[in-house]
Amino acid sequence: MMSTWKTPQRIWLTGATSGIGEALARKLIAQGHHVVLSARNAEALDTLCQNQPNAHPLPLDISDRQAVLNAGTIIHERLGALDLALFNAGTCEYLDAQQFDMALVERVFAPNLFGTLYGIEAALPLLRAARQEGLPARLAATSSASAYVPLPRAEAYGASKAAVSYFLESLRLDLDQEGIDISLIHPGFVKTPLTEHNDFPMPMQVTAEQAADTIIEGLVKGRLDIHFPRRFTYWVKLLGILPPALRRQIGLRMTRAQRSRHEHLGIAKGIPAHCHCRQRH
Repeated sequence: MMSTWKTPQRIWLTGATSGIGEALARKLIAQGHHVVLSARNAEALDTLCQNQPNAHPLPLDISDRQAVLNAGTIIHERLGALDLALFNAGTCEYLDAQQFDMALVERVFAPNLFGTLYGIEAALPLLRAARQEGLPARLAATSSASAYVPLPRAEAYGASKAAVSYFLESLRLDLDQEGIDISLIHPGFVKTPLTEHNDFPMPMQVTAEQAADTIIEGLVKGRLDIHFPRRFTYWVKLLGILPPALRRQIGLRMTRAQRSRHEHLGIAKGIPAHCHCRQRH
């Protein structure tokens, strides 16, 4: 049986039209919660919300601070408060250190880190309004298992997610006195449009629907760190606490394996070995 809250929740979900976000949106709507869905794709949002009176489309670009703040005002007018703000929007590009691209780094940080922070800025007054009603309030954000340990070519993506994790863990301490809880979500590999173009092995991959079920269960149970699949994320966490020299040796093996694979792909498929994944929802 799918986990859910005892009473309908007022929820703001970003990144709602693709991958984990879309799966979450469908499940939260089906459970009867009052859900405001945000993403850049207005048409896809309308489709998700069609004939769903408890679902409200609110298209925006999460990396546009003013648009996000305006969204907070609109949500206040529609719902009055938020019981849960779940920031899931993000992007992924992989960096080629031989052709260092600062524009790529900025593109990744814009939605992944700053977009999440803009969302928090807009959501905090709405979460505080729920607390003033005597109700629980929770803030959650999707980070990544890559935040636990440095990985090859993940300088931009991993650093943006590690920054999200650090920021929210610190914020958790400062918001404790207000009774606003914070959950961090650290997925491993999930089968989504964001990962389908990855050019490396993705062990223990789960579906977006499985990911959404795990996230909802974790939020309902009030978990601080929702990480999955655990048989993978425990292994990654272990890598993160190894001595630096040993961690470096393991990382170099992964780097060499990726370089060999890219060189093979470049020869076999006529594509440059430094090609990047660039997806966003």
